[in-house]
Amino acid sequence: MATFAYGRVSTADQTADNQRLEIENAGHKVDYWFHDTLSGKTSASQRPQFAAMLSQIRNGETLVVAKLDRLGRDAQDVGATVKLLAARKIAVIVLQLGKLDLTSPAGKLMLTMLAAVAEMERDLLVERTQAGLARAKNEGKTLGRPSKTTAAQRAEIVAKYAAGESVSALSRFYNVSRANILGVVKPA
Repeated sequence: MATFAYGRVSTADQTADNQRLEIENAGHKVDYWFHDTLSGKTSASQRPQFAAMLSQIRNGETLVVAKLDRLGRDAQDVGATVKLLAARKIAVIVLQLGKLDLTSPAGKLMLTMLAAVAEMERDLLVERTQAGLARAKNEGKTLGRPSKTTAAQRAEIVAKYAAGESVSALSRFYNVSRANILGVVKPA
């Protein structure tokens, strides 16, 4: 049975060679090597080389990756990928976790615990972000994208619109989109 290895890097000036070396130095003889150069925010199913590897790997073979995030963009994506591989009896080894096969009962337990920790970390990040936004708002800071028009220009736009000036003419005059003008003259 063949051993497949997969690596991913985020930018073209990076190389996945270190990941392959790490896998080989851990004692795995790599028969087939696949790697993608794209953002980690891309789900596993959307990664071209990962999809090519999935079409080539046969049931009962082994997939080795250096780190857990190579199997997906988040805990749910990693879980779905591992379930797909487990259904095909493909052993999944993540060096970052030792030589633990994620498709084994112990591996499934480890994956579930890691997913729970990742979800908690994501929730804490959202909490910290919300707290920071609330603090900034309480300090009087303006949040969001800066306005393309000044307060004086907005007053002029309202007055000109009330006098019969068209939205398109105002848009051209102030060099902003029609939607921007409509947001000033007809606020939500």
